[in-house]
Amino acid sequence: MRRIKYFLTAASWPLASFAIFIAVWQLAVQAFHFDKVILPAPLDVVIAAAHNFRRLMTETGITMTESVLGFLAGAGGAFLLAVIFIHSRPVQRSVYPYAIALKSTPLIAIAPLLILWFGNGMLSKVVMSAMVAFFPVLVSSVAGLTAVDEAMLDLMNSLSASWLQILLKVRIPNSLPYLFASLKIASSMAVVGAVIGEFTGSTSGIGHLLTTSSYYLDTPVVFAGVIFITLAGLLFFGLVALTEKKVVSW
Repeated sequence: MRRIKYFLTAASWPLASFAIFIAVWQLAVQAFHFDKVILPAPLDVVIAAAHNFRRLMTETGITMTESVLGFLAGAGGAFLLAVIFIHSRPVQRSVYPYAIALKSTPLIAIAPLLILWFGNGMLSKVVMSAMVAFFPVLVSSVAGLTAVDEAMLDLMNSLSASWLQILLKVRIPNSLPYLFASLKIASSMAVVGAVIGEFTGSTSGIGHLLTTSSYYLDTPVVFAGVIFITLAGLLFFGLVALTEKKVVSW
C-alpha cells in the first residue's frame, strides 16, 4: 500500500504537467487556427494513432529491436575495452583518442557510410545505435574500474589474488554504480542512433514512418510516431533503471 501511495505521489506532478501541456496545446490550436499540416490538435493525433495503431506498433518494435541490439553490442564492447584499458596503459593511450574522435564525429555524417557498408537493413541501424551507446559506457566503466580503494588492492595482492580475481571480486562490483549510470544514458542514446540511421536510409522502422509521413504532409501521424518511440524509449530507460535497483541494491 505504501508503494502504491508513493508511486501515485511521484506520478502526480508529471501527469499534472502533461495535462497542462495538452490543454495549452489545444488552446493554441483553437486560438491561432493552425493548419493541421503545421500543428494538429491533440485529438487529431489521437485519431491518427488509433487508425494507424498496428503500423505504429510494428515500426516502433523494429526500431526498438535495433536499439536494444545496438545497446547490448555497444555497452558490452565498451566494458570489455575498459577492462583492457585498466590492464594495459599503452593500449589505453593508443586507442582512447580514437574513441573520443568517434564521439566528436556528427552522427549524420557517419550514417551514409554505414548504409553503404552494411546496407539499408537492420544491421546498419544496429551498428549506428552501438556506436552511440559505446562512448558513455566506456568513459564510466574506466572510471568505475579504476576508482578502487588502494587498501583493498593491497589486501588482494597480499593474498596473492590473480588479476582475474581482483577484477571479479573488487573492480567490477566497485564499477557497477558508474556502469549503470552510463547505461541509462546509453539506453536513450541508442534509440536516437537507431532513428537517425532510419532517417538516412531504411524501408522500415519509426524513422522510415516519420520520413514518409512528413513527405505526404501527414503531420498527425508524425506526432503519433514521435509519441510512440518516446514512450518506448522511456520504457527502455525504466527497465535499465529497474535492473540497477535489483543489481546495485546497496
